[in-house]
Amino acid sequence: MTTAIVTGGGSGIGLAITEKFVQHNIRTIIIGRDLSKLQAAQEKLGALCIPVAADLSDLGAIPALVNKITAQYGPVQVLVNNAGINLKKLFTDVTDDDFQRILTTNVTAVFALSREMVKHMRTLGGGAIINISSMAAQYGIPKVIAYTASKSAIEGMTKAMAVELSPEGIRVNCIAPGFIATDMSAKALNDDPERKQKVMSRTPMGVLGTPADIGDAALFLAGNGAKYITGVVLPVDGGNSVGF
Repeated sequence: MTTAIVTGGGSGIGLAITEKFVQHNIRTIIIGRDLSKLQAAQEKLGALCIPVAADLSDLGAIPALVNKITAQYGPVQVLVNNAGINLKKLFTDVTDDDFQRILTTNVTAVFALSREMVKHMRTLGGGAIINISSMAAQYGIPKVIAYTASKSAIEGMTKAMAVELSPEGIRVNCIAPGFIATDMSAKALNDDPERKQKVMSRTPMGVLGTPADIGDAALFLAGNGAKYITGVVLPVDGGNSVGF
C-alpha cells in the first residue's frame, strides 16, 4: 500500500488532497498543529487518514518526527508540502519578525521536512514530492510580500530539487493553485466585490476552482501516470495565470 504525508491536511486544500488520496486507497498521514481539526478529518475520511499533531515551524524536531512516522507506519512514498501561512499587511508595516515567521513555515520547514524525507525515500529507491505554490508567485499581488517571497522560493526549490533528486527516482513537482473556493477565500472575496470582479475577469473559465481540483492534480502527480514528469509548476487556475 502506498503511504503519503500531507502537511496542513486538516482543512482546505490539504484536506481535499487527503480525501482524494484516501479514496484511491493511499494511506495518508496528515500533519498539523490543531489535533482536534486533524481528528475531525479522520472521522470524516476513515482509518486510512492518520492524524499526527506537530508544529513544523519547530525545525529542530523535524528529523525525530520523520523517524517516528516511518518507524510506526513504514515506508512513505509521497510527500505533499501543503502547510503554509499568510499575512496581509502593507509593505512598510511588515516587520522583520513577520517576514521571518512566514519564511520559516512556508520555506525552511518545507526544506527541512523534504530533506529528511529524501533520506528515507532513497532507501526505497524513489518517491514523489509535491510542493504547493500560489498565484502570488506568478504575478505581483499587493500586501502579501512575505507570502509572495515564500512561494517564489518554493517554485525555485522545486526545480533545484527535481534536477538533483530525479536521478535517484525521486520526482519533485509543484502545483500553483489559482483562486480556489475555500471558506476563507470565499469570505475574503465576498467582502471585497472589486477584488472578486478582478479575479473573475482575468480567469478565462469564469469560475473559482474547488479544493477537489487541486486534489485531482496532486493525485495525478503522485501516481504512476506522472512517472515521466518532474520539475514542473502546474497552474490549476482556470487560466488565471494567462488571463488578460
